[in-house]
Amino acid sequence: MKKPRTTLILENVEIASAVAEGKSIARVDNMVVFVSNAVPGDVVDIQVTRKKKRYAEGKAIHFHHQSDKRTKPACEHFGVCGGCKWQHLGYQWQLHFKQQQVLDSLERLGGIALPPLQPILGSEKVYYYRNRLDYSFSNKRWLTNEEVESGAAFDQQNRNALGFHIPGTFDKVLHVNHCHLQEEPSDSIRLFVKAFSDEHGFSFFDIRNKTGLLRNLIVRTASTGGIMVLVVFCDDEPESHQLLLQALRDKFPQITSLMYVVNPKANDTIGDLDIQLFHGNDHIIEAMEDLRFKVGPKSFYQTNSAQAYVLYKVAREFAGLTGSETVYDLYTGTGTIAQFVAKQAKKVIGVEYVEAAIADARENAAMNGITNCKFFAADMKDIFNAAFLSENGSPDVIITDPPRAGMHEDVVRCIATSGAKKVVYVSCNPASQARDLALLDAAYKVTRVQPVDMFPHTHHVENVVLLEKRDEVS
Repeated sequence: MKKPRTTLILENVEIASAVAEGKSIARVDNMVVFVSNAVPGDVVDIQVTRKKKRYAEGKAIHFHHQSDKRTKPACEHFGVCGGCKWQHLGYQWQLHFKQQQVLDSLERLGGIALPPLQPILGSEKVYYYRNRLDYSFSNKRWLTNEEVESGAAFDQQNRNALGFHIPGTFDKVLHVNHCHLQEEPSDSIRLFVKAFSDEHGFSFFDIRNKTGLLRNLIVRTASTGGIMVLVVFCDDEPESHQLLLQALRDKFPQITSLMYVVNPKANDTIGDLDIQLFHGNDHIIEAMEDLRFKVGPKSFYQTNSAQAYVLYKVAREFAGLTGSETVYDLYTGTGTIAQFVAKQAKKVIGVEYVEAAIADARENAAMNGITNCKFFAADMKDIFNAAFLSENGSPDVIITDPPRAGMHEDVVRCIATSGAKKVVYVSCNPASQARDLALLDAAYKVTRVQPVDMFPHTHHVENVVLLEKRDEVS
């Protein structure tokens, strides 16, 4: 017979700092403890939920003292919804700990000798800053503790949800009443779709069985005023599609792009599916300075438009272009950075793995009258080599903006031997950036570092680093 598990409680522990995934950190008897539901400066009792040799995980269950770094979360769903995990931490402190995250990653993980970091560039808007939200339908919504205690868990009525997945689960969706991430009419559209679908008896997606009419709802907004709505159906029921889409068009005439797609697959990806246009244009337009970018239903565009402009301006400033340079833009995506710097360069070579993104890049360059950009679709580690550089011209400046995993070692090695005078490294993950910078350290010196906050109320941070060839700097 197994002995009952003993619950370990750590008492009167002061929270020291904030770390990734919305958690904070404390130290108890030389053991690191990762704590949820606490902020630096809190003094709490911690219920340990997981214990390893070198660290433990737990949650704050009693507060002896609440930190002056705390603030009241704006969202009613805070603590349940998977987003905005730092809403209970004042924004100035969020910026402080993000800056510290960059410093710790580059110095401790990368072992990089750094110049003084520039103060992190915060977001002017800390709420309603996203231009895209993806919602999920579910026929078995997540029930709050209050609902379970009241017996709602046994009531099969009103179990439909339209909202976000509970963190760490694939089949639990929280119905969202109001979201602070995207401006209107995003909330109104979502709530209308939910109410209309309930009223007409439309079936919501059963995530485990992969059945049901309604699967996902994507709302995109543009700084130019365009609004795109994409309804993802699972079941192919044309009459029901028509009924909902027409209702959306009638209720929200400001929607400029209304589309739908049928996705009966096991996963939510729609990149390989044909999107159908119901009303309006098949794209919306984003603008940045005198540039315009077509954003389609499958296009990637930075989800914080205002801060994307801030980020790109930093990258352009770090590049220090005079008009005579050959620039390589690695992981170019839809070519936004490439086109943003094109006027200050002799020519720009953009490389990206996703062919659809390169097609968007070429179309946007043509729309903007940019003729000195050339785009290639290929796996970066396969195409970016000495032969490619010889064919397209030796780089004076390399700009790289890789995914969270960072760059392949072959790509890093090619950069190190490319002869480029400057490398501008834009990263959404300081840890993988630090690893790559360590590999480049023999050939390049880090001379400037600028963190940028793209996602308030989360631990995520962008960071731009300027590296200069060592034989050209002291």
